[in-house]
Amino acid sequence: MILNMVKFYYIYVLLSKKDKNLYTGYTEDLKSRFEQHSKGQVVSTKQRRPLELIYSEACLDKKDAMHREKYLKTYLGKQFLRNRLKSYLTG
Repeated sequence: MILNMVKFYYIYVLLSKKDKNLYTGYTEDLKSRFEQHSKGQVVSTKQRRPLELIYSEACLDKKDAMHREKYLKTYLGKQFLRNRLKSYLTG
């Protein structure tokens, strides 16, 4: 029996340990994308390293992931993340 591999699209949030700000993005390969960020290969986060992956979500549809990423970058989305990660961010 062959199982079909399900493809996921990931929305992720990085915390800059340098400036304490959050960065939100989406990708099809979370592990390699985080490695790119960590190695300074992503222009938008290169100067903000070191980075920590603090949150991720998986979607089955690329459009859903893109919409979720856009939402998490809005004021209400940032508020959602701060509430969701309250214990982590406040210690």
